[in-house]
Amino acid sequence: MECKYLIIGNSAGGIAAAEAIREVDRTGELIMVSEESSRAYSRALIPYYLAGEIELGKVYYRSEDFYEENDIHAICKKAVTVDFDNKEAEMEDGQRIRYGKLLLATGSTPFIPPMEGLCYHDGEFDKDGVFTFTSLGDAIAIKRRVESGSVEKAVVLGGGRIGLMAAEALMRLGSDVTVIKRSERLLPGVFDETASRMVKRHLKESGLRMLTGHTIKAVVGKRSAECVVLDDGTEIGCDLLIIAAGVRPRVELVRGTSVKVNRGIMVDRRMRTSVEDVYACGDCAEVYDFVHDDFRLTPLWATAYAGGRVAGFNMCGVEKEYQWGTNMNSMHFFGLTVIAAGISAEEDGYEVLKEVEEEKKIYMRIVLREGRVAGMILVNKIDRAGLFMGLMRTGIDVSPFKEELLSADFGLICLPEAVRGAIMG
Repeated sequence: MECKYLIIGNSAGGIAAAEAIREVDRTGELIMVSEESSRAYSRALIPYYLAGEIELGKVYYRSEDFYEENDIHAICKKAVTVDFDNKEAEMEDGQRIRYGKLLLATGSTPFIPPMEGLCYHDGEFDKDGVFTFTSLGDAIAIKRRVESGSVEKAVVLGGGRIGLMAAEALMRLGSDVTVIKRSERLLPGVFDETASRMVKRHLKESGLRMLTGHTIKAVVGKRSAECVVLDDGTEIGCDLLIIAAGVRPRVELVRGTSVKVNRGIMVDRRMRTSVEDVYACGDCAEVYDFVHDDFRLTPLWATAYAGGRVAGFNMCGVEKEYQWGTNMNSMHFFGLTVIAAGISAEEDGYEVLKEVEEEKKIYMRIVLREGRVAGMILVNKIDRAGLFMGLMRTGIDVSPFKEELLSADFGLICLPEAVRGAIMG
């Protein structure tokens, strides 16, 4: 089998690339390979489906006839090797596909810490009732299990965004949930101490049991997970165990090849790898971050989609550059909304502006670097997130009006006309 364009991956990056390709080239043979048989769905919506807040159909973000309408040949198989010299990919059943241009949009894989009594191989656990909560298949299986009445107690390993959203969904379904997290601070790469403290307190007030500074040493049970043993010997009974301890980029297809890899696949701002006619985007790639002016892993849906469009256009010969990516998280925990972007860590060399009202659960934190907005954390007061993001992207010196940034009546109209024009332009 041969094609002009081969895309390995059927999530945000792969879909965006396919759409960009079809905007330029309506007839070039396009093949999309995916391990999952499901059509494209939003992983960000999985917790809302589990909690019963949206129906299954709302999780899918492209119609059933999307592939047919765009003349995409979808193949539900796992790609196991790529011969980059001969431009050929091999599937798990031995089928080979020759390509002209290749996009690697393979995403990420769950990180599974070593635990006694539990094995994880090829995406499967050796005990029933253990899940990673990274796929729609996981969410459907968990939902069926909970709705059957067999889950009274659940344990979630990991206190990141995925783990906390899974915990909230399970609590809404009536399960008693305990979250186990190794570090004391929540989302240390996203929150500072103040934001972490405020969110932790809110989670506790919402009824979530959280044990920080610990991890799971062992999982007990012959066929199913019945109990977890922590590193201090504490035992916690469970009917369900979700492991959400983070993700790692999937780079197995390029490992040991001429495609350069750091933590993820290395690309330039056109999403090109070190091998001609091979592109990468999404969680598997280290993409440009305009705040840090560097390339890094940014495992976010929006990043994957934007990078996929850039890759798709360049695969067709239309030159585009990836510009505005950075680490931006929008989270919602038990009614508490948090938006964080850019630099949030407490480091030397940055000026920090803060407004804190802990009783009202309001926190605004702006990070300035050489007079320019380089990061923000907004808790429960998020109406200016777009404005601050605009200031970050334009790189405008806000020193002349920095004292007004956190004032109650600050808005776009308060900015000098030239600044307003730059942001809106």
